Amino acid sequence: MISKKTRILCGLLACAGFLMTAVSYPLLPEQIPTNWQVDGSVAYSPKIQIWLLYGMMPLFAVLFDILPRIDPRKNHYRKFALYYGRFCIFLEIFLLILLGIILSESFYPGRLSVGRIIMVLLGILLMWLGNMMPKLKSNYYMGIKTPWTLSDDDIWLRTHRLGGKTMFAAGAMLLIFGRFLATKRGMPLALSGILLAAFLPALMSYVWWKQKQN
Repeated sequence: MISKKTRILCGLLACAGFLMTAVSYPLLPEQIPTNWQVDGSVAYSPKIQIWLLYGMMPLFAVLFDILPRIDPRKNHYRKFALYYGRFCIFLEIFLLILLGIILSESFYPGRLSVGRIIMVLLGILLMWLGNMMPKLKSNYYMGIKTPWTLSDDDIWLRTHRLGGKTMFAAGAMLLIFGRFLATKRGMPLALSGILLAAFLPALMSYVWWKQKQN
């Protein structure tokens, strides 16, 4: 469960996003950038979509609070409540930064190297998640949820220890080589690294489960 302090801070971050959006909206051009391609092209959408992008902040703030309460293993959250709260705050900050990037590029197109910034932010997020994953306890909401991790706490622990290493490595790759990976040639490598970081622990959870059955 999240603490009262975390709940308040997530709410304040969502309010900050609302103020940024509400103040900027009347001044925004009719079309705003919402998607940056690796070849340098930018896709535009009607400016009203900025509210949809902002809407993820209060939505996640509410879900962060509600989902653990309805999780069949909700008692497990007490064992990693500190890290869960930090994750909630971290993701709200991450979304607020993305909202700021879109608003900045709407008013001053081309001022930011958006592809590289996104790579850096994603790298930091993956490294942070990698550091947190070994601390997660079995639940139906966060983590690597396969039939084999959910059926055995030992396999859950081993899988998330491995997942922490692979996620941290993928994040470090994006952070260190972000300048190259934010290109048409580098993007397939970046996506492959992220998919491998997620797939390998899931695969090993089955391998470890099979070994225990034998």
